[in-house]
Amino acid sequence: MKWIPLVISVVFFSCSPKQLPTERYNQYSYEFESEFAADTLKIFIRNPLHSPLRVLLQREADSLADQLVMLKSITLNAKSDTSLVVLNVTDFKHKIKISSLLGSLEKKILPIELDLPFQEGKEFKVIQGNNSNFTHNKDYSRYALDFDMQTNDTICSSTDGFVVGVVDRYKYSGKGKEWTPFANFITIYEPISGVYCQYVHLVENGSLVSIGDRVERGQKIALSGNTGRSTVEHLHLNLLVPADNSNGFKSIPITFTGGIKGVTLKKGDRLKR
Repeated sequence: MKWIPLVISVVFFSCSPKQLPTERYNQYSYEFESEFAADTLKIFIRNPLHSPLRVLLQREADSLADQLVMLKSITLNAKSDTSLVVLNVTDFKHKIKISSLLGSLEKKILPIELDLPFQEGKEFKVIQGNNSNFTHNKDYSRYALDFDMQTNDTICSSTDGFVVGVVDRYKYSGKGKEWTPFANFITIYEPISGVYCQYVHLVENGSLVSIGDRVERGQKIALSGNTGRSTVEHLHLNLLVPADNSNGFKSIPITFTGGIKGVTLKKGDRLKR
């Protein structure tokens, strides 16, 4: 019997790690202008959103810093603007830092029931509930719910309201905390109750709406995906109200139409609309 040598070729495939995006995108924009002449500083701010906006002005190293600290934050109503005049400015060497947060701390929050965030006749499983170990354990996300929606599944608005935030230009995801800022999402403001609904981890270019759009319950608004801090395709639904903290929001419990309480839902539960 003649033995024929067998050569086995083994090919190793290596996957390059996904790189964090080099650019960050803001979910909304607003107008800010300043003019300094003699000893007077003029500031103009315009809020183009259908939502209140808290604007914070800050200086670091001159006499104007104390005057701006006195202003603290300025809350602009939806679709409004304001002009500020600061007199007797003797030292103006450093630029004004400006930042903003959605919502008014003065708005009374009213109870609201949400529709399930998908099309009628569809059923999806909860894959992460409230106050859970992976990501739903901070004030910003404590009462969020994750549904096992696949990439390009249709997301529907859970409320009436206005689109006040859109990010949909990211492509990838990762497990680490460093991926948190790089999720695609939509923010919708419901002006009667004062709540904000966020739909997170959308696919790249997955928004079906734009800033300023008026949306209705059940309207198709986005396509699900797997972007930002995420290990699997899914929809992260979060109900938020304005708060006096660094990110300006805190998560609150969700109640769905029919009296379904989000706090009672756990991993593996299935919901049908």
